[in-house]
Order: sequence, then structure tokens, then C-alpha cells
Amino acid sequence: MRQFILTAFIVTGVWTSDAAVVRHELTIGEKTISPAGKQVTALTINNGIPGPVLRFKVGDTAQIRVHNRLPKEKTLLHWHGLLVPNSEDGVPMLSTPPIPPGGSHDYEFELKHAGTYWYHSHVGLQEQRGVYGAIVVEPAVVDPDEPAFDREHVVVLSDWTNEHPDAVMRSLRRSDEWYAIRKGNQQSLWGAYRAGMLDDYLQNQWVNMPPMDISDVAYDAFWANGAPRRQLTGAAGERVKLRLINAGAATYFYVHSATGPLTVVAADGMPVQPFARKRLLMGMGETYDVIVTVPDGGRYEVRATAQDGSGHASVFLGAGEQHPASVIPKPKLYSMDWMLAGMDDESPGDLESARPLAPYVALRARQSTALPPAAPVREMELRLTGDMQRYVWSFNGKTVKEETTIRVTRGEVVRMRFINDTMMHHPLHLHGHFFRLLNGQGEFAPLKHTVDVPPMGKAAIEFLANEEGDWVFHCHMLYHMKAGMTRVISYAEQGPDHQPKIHLKHVNPWQFTVDGTVQSNFTEGSTGWYNDRHRVALDWEHGFDEDEYELDLKWSRFLNRDWSTMAGYRFTNEHDARDRAFAGVQHRLPFLTYSSLTLDTEGDLRPGLSRELQLTSRLSWVNELEYDTHSKWEWNSGLKYRLNKTWSFTGGFHSDHGFGAGLNFQW
Repeated sequence: MRQFILTAFIVTGVWTSDAAVVRHELTIGEKTISPAGKQVTALTINNGIPGPVLRFKVGDTAQIRVHNRLPKEKTLLHWHGLLVPNSEDGVPMLSTPPIPPGGSHDYEFELKHAGTYWYHSHVGLQEQRGVYGAIVVEPAVVDPDEPAFDREHVVVLSDWTNEHPDAVMRSLRRSDEWYAIRKGNQQSLWGAYRAGMLDDYLQNQWVNMPPMDISDVAYDAFWANGAPRRQLTGAAGERVKLRLINAGAATYFYVHSATGPLTVVAADGMPVQPFARKRLLMGMGETYDVIVTVPDGGRYEVRATAQDGSGHASVFLGAGEQHPASVIPKPKLYSMDWMLAGMDDESPGDLESARPLAPYVALRARQSTALPPAAPVREMELRLTGDMQRYVWSFNGKTVKEETTIRVTRGEVVRMRFINDTMMHHPLHLHGHFFRLLNGQGEFAPLKHTVDVPPMGKAAIEFLANEEGDWVFHCHMLYHMKAGMTRVISYAEQGPDHQPKIHLKHVNPWQFTVDGTVQSNFTEGSTGWYNDRHRVALDWEHGFDEDEYELDLKWSRFLNRDWSTMAGYRFTNEHDARDRAFAGVQHRLPFLTYSSLTLDTEGDLRPGLSRELQLTSRLSWVNELEYDTHSKWEWNSGLKYRLNKTWSFTGGFHSDHGFGAGLNFQW
């Protein structure tokens, strides 16, 4: 045990001579900005986005006073990647009390290891609104194995949306396709035909695979140090070290450079044996130190391209004529080839391809990271699970509300194997520990705090349980974390009755939605409240010709992606019908077709089918078919053309109400 800790300190550059107390004051407040063509209220740190770079040396003691100048919101900061005492970790209620409006909080901790790290809010969705900044910890003594460089720059990559993140979360949770339409990534029958992938598209529909759009959110801007473009100092012939930080809330970045290959020298703050890569995939929460050499004759671009191809941010080195980085091809949304590489532990894909996976197979620590051989080993498997239709993300099919903790015992080695059952990348981050990424490097497995698990892919890590208290483990895709993909690593020494004080109120809360159409012949729709497992709704249909209506007040419980149950009460003034209670089930059939079957207290059965087929990116064909043993057949078929996030043109034929046209409203 002692030997492992000593080795880890040597690897990370710990040396406590000449240690100092380093003080910083950070003020979190609001500011009106116009970063992407619209005035919005952002959150800032010391009046800027990102916040200031906090610099220390190993052995220093950090004393950081954080002031909350937000008018109504609590806030708090987490020191991402730093090994700090549990009480300083900055997770609301679990480890650190949140700072009330007008209040302040003093953090104090020792800097134990060198590297590139960052800080951000762990309260609500504040990280998306601008509460983040960089941390640089220099070694107290120079590492003789550190590759030489002439100057360095911190580059904080991030994403920006003009929408309030709460509105973004609302859209995601109601399975709205508007973001894919905005980005030009919406899959459709016509799109598949044009791409020559119609067979693949139909096969995916047959097995109920939702359309892939790589990233969930349509962003208005991507930033490097708070702007789409930055000029950095760097003369021709200089070796420049870039400390890259992916502080995006929901964006993977491909980083590549017009200067030539990137030489990777550190990952998540930990030094690695240098290696070169043309393109580097960075997950949210990851950091990489890379070195580039500035060529003669101009300004050279280092570009960070969003994985979904919807935009990029750039920094430039040098002076004179501009030399842009190459354009990364957009993903082939109808093909599975880009994803299959992640399915095999031994075949990580072509790391020099135009769209590589994370460079994990090439990461190799400079010193041994072997864990104590006598420590007991406990293995566990975590499947990464989710439902894009309801936007619920989980481990082993359970959200953090349903299963909160993973118990560990101090002194044991915890070995985790991740199997991604979803079509999304997931960057998994562990607070309070570095883990060994089991990538085939044996004794020299790299140390990291965040690991990307690609779609349908696998990864494995292990760490020594050498802390105490409760530590969060979560997906660092902000909206996935808030939708349930979180656990608490809880040390058993706290007692068998200990329950972590994690704040679950804002994880998949009840949400109000409306989706209705008003046409010249009738109106129908649904409105109500829902969370991850339940929905209370009012469904209506009202024909204008005969002034007949049917209102269903119902409760549904979602069992899994394919099944749900329902029960409720039906109000109607239709001819020869009366109010009644009903109960039934809904089942998802192949081709993303939804079926239902209800039985009411009058003894009537009502089976039904519904299907919305995406013809083009904005045009869909909506079909509903229903049979009632009392009222017989009823069907509706029409087209819907999406205008914006809220409104659509719609029109078609209803068997009871004839032809009509009008508008559809979604909120």
C-alpha cells in the first residue's frame, strides 16, 4: 500500500519543498451577453466565461473563497480531477453545503499532483450556463522525462446554447427531434435513399433502433477560451504545449491541427509516454496536454470540431497568412460502420482515421501504476442503459433515484467493466480517485479520472479504494447525468445504515408538456405531467362538425422501452356512449410502431396502432388506426411539416371528421 502511494506521488510530481499558500477569490454572478446573435443571461466567474485560470504548484495549499452573487440560485464549485478532502469536493449536500445567494464559502486543500484540471458548478445545469474554468498545477521539481516545449497555453473548449438549459432538458425529455433538424442530422426515408442506405435505415427501424444524431443538443456556438476564434502567441519553430480541456456540457470534440500531428504527453493531468496523433477525440471532462511545432510562414489553426459536425472552435498560432486545419467529414448517420469499432476490446478502430475513437490503446504511463498485489479485488459489471424516447439514462437499467449507491470497502481494489448498450458515447467520471484504464498496457496502464465508452462498446477500469465518505460517479454528459446516469461510491466504513445525502429532487422531475393539433375539422392532442416512470395526462379529441368530444384522463407507468401500462377514466358525449373507466397496455412493435389495447367497464375492447414516418427532415406522415367493439373503426392519416421548435403545419383526413388542415403545437 505505502509503495503504491509513493509511486503514485512520484508519477504525479509530488514534492512539498517551497510550498506556499495560494489564495484566489471567485465571484459567481449573472451577466447579459450576446455570444451568438441573441441577448441572453449567462453565469460568469469574475465577470468572464470561462473563469480565471487557477495556477498552483504541487505542495501548495489552495485557499479559495467563492462568492455567490446570483440573485436567486445556490451555487458551488467542484475541482474536477483534483484529489481533495471529501468535504471540499463541491457536490451539493453529498459533500459540501451549497452557497446561498449572497453567501460565500472558503475551500482549502493541498495540491497533491501536477497536471491540467478544471473546475465547474455541480449545481443544476449551471455548468452549461458558464460556470467553469481551468486549473494548472505545476510540479514542484522538473520532471527530467517531460518533453521540452518553449511556451504553453490553456485552451478551454466548451459549447454554448442561447436556450436556457432547463428548456433544453425539457425538449430532450419529450423526445423532440427539433435539435436534429436544426443540425441537419435528422434521419428520414428520403435521406436514407439519397445516401444509398435505405436497406440499413429500414433494418434499424425493424429492430426499433431510434435515429442516431451523435449529439443530443443543437448548439449556437462552440468556444475556445470563451470565443469561436482565439489568436495565441507562438513564433515559427517554437514547440507550444496546449493544455486542452473539454468543458463542454454535451459535446465531444475532435482536435486536430494545421501544424501537423499532435504529440500527446499527458491525459487527465497524468503524464504518458509521448505519441503522435493526427486527430484526438476528447470526451466531456477529459483533458489532454499536447505539443505542436509552429511552422514558418503564417498563422496555423488548431481546430476543435464538434463530433456531430455542427460547428467548431479554433485557436491560431503564428503570424501572417492563415493556414486552416482540414475539415473533418461529417458522420454517416445511416451507417453503423463508425460505431462497430467500439464493440471489440482488442480492435479499437483506426486511430488515424478521419473520425477516430479515443486514443486509449496508445496511452501508456511513464511509471508503473500497479496496485498493491495483496489487496483484495472485487469485480462488478455496469451496463450503460437508456431510453432516448423518454430521455432516461441509467446503469443496469436503474436511475440514481432507483439505485443510488455502489458500496466499497477501504483497502480493496474495485474493478469495473462497462458495457454500453446504447447508441451514444458516455464519458464516465469518478470523483476523488484516479483509476487505471485497463487498455492492455499491463503494469503501465494509464491513470485517468474520466473514460469514454463508445456506442455499443466496452471499457474496463480499476482503482484502489483508499478514500473515505461518499463520492459521485457519473456520466459527464450533463443532461445524461441529470437524467439518472449517476451513482454514489459509498465507503462501507460509514456503517450499514449510512445513506448518502444526495439531492435527487432535480433528477427526472415531474414535467408539464402539451402536444396538440387544431385543424379546420377537429382538434386532438395530449397534455399532462410525467417523470421517468409515470405520466398523468389528459388526451382529447373534439370534432367541430357534430360537436362531439372524448376526453381520457389517464395514468401510465413505463415498465421498459417497449411496455407500459395505463388506467383512467373516459368522458364523452358521443352518440350511444357514456362515461367509463378503462385499463390497458401499450407495446412498441417493430418499425417504431406503437400498439395499445384497453378494456373499459362497459365491456368494450379498443386496440390501436400509431406510427409517424419521417419522410424528409421536416416532413412526416402521421397515421393512427383504432377499432372499438362498440363504435367500430376510426382512423386518421395526414402530413406534418415542422416549422420551428413549437409549430408545425398539419393536414389530412379523419374517418369521422373528413378533410382538414391547421397547426400543431408542441411545448
